Amino acid sequence: MDINLPLIAFIGIGIVLLVLAIVVISFFNTWLKALLARAPVGFATLLAMRLRGVPVGLVVDARITAVKAGKNLNTDQLEAHYLAEGNVVQTVQSLIAASKANIDLEWDRACAIDLATRGTAKSVLEAVRTSINPKIIDCVIEGRDTIDGVAKDGIQVKVRARVTVRSNLDRYVGSAQEETVIARVGESIVSTIGSSENYKVVLENPNSITESVLARGLDQGTAFEILSIDIADVDLGENRGAQLRTSQALADKEVAQAQAEIRRAAAVALEQENKARVQEMQAKLVEAEAQIPMAIAEAFREGNLGIMDYYRLRNVQADTDMRSSISKGEQD
Repeated sequence: MDINLPLIAFIGIGIVLLVLAIVVISFFNTWLKALLARAPVGFATLLAMRLRGVPVGLVVDARITAVKAGKNLNTDQLEAHYLAEGNVVQTVQSLIAASKANIDLEWDRACAIDLATRGTAKSVLEAVRTSINPKIIDCVIEGRDTIDGVAKDGIQVKVRARVTVRSNLDRYVGSAQEETVIARVGESIVSTIGSSENYKVVLENPNSITESVLARGLDQGTAFEILSIDIADVDLGENRGAQLRTSQALADKEVAQAQAEIRRAAAVALEQENKARVQEMQAKLVEAEAQIPMAIAEAFREGNLGIMDYYRLRNVQADTDMRSSISKGEQD
């Protein structure tokens, strides 16, 4: 069986032409749109992006937008950022916004900011907009609307502060965010109020707080540049000094009462010991008196005591009892 080589070659060429025709038809609209926008993209590049799973329309539209805004971004840059799970559209928009505002922002830095803010409430576009239009942050710490400090005279001063910040794109990646700025400002305000001699100094000149806070350079290491710190409201709170003195007095009173109770308990214990000692001595006395008749009987047996001596002893005892009864009657 003879093989018809020209026929096989013709079929192969036909298949190749068919594939090329399908590719041209599939990407013709996208290719033509990019060509007319003066941001041409070759068919081979479009096919390669499709094979790598990159959305062709998204990348081409982003390139057209960038070229029209004067930013000549090629498809490799856009495709690389997409494959890194970045937001291509927002990154291009942020680059254009920075260019229109005369802010120096390179594509690599914009991509870095976009990837750094991925998964958070921030975005590279918001960072650029904040750099163009400064943002006002209300200093709210732990759900409280005011920052509370206590002057040296013990009076609490409540301050409502607002901080105007602008994004610093050069150090946005890897720097602290708004929470750090709020915490630093709150700490500085509390420290400034605490160093004031009395609350009148704060009420008379609230600008002294902002001047002292701004002089400390609180925006170092953060993604923002502090433009101003404004005191919206100043109010008086509780007299913490008086409360502390009252609490100390109550504590001293309780300590004194406890010490007095200790002394009373000691006195009661000593009194009980003395009563017990008296009872013990009375018992010894009764025991000794109980031995007297026995001693008298022993004296009789040994001949040391006669009957007349015993009668005289009884007479003495009777006289003694009579005198005791008479003295008791006179006392009554």
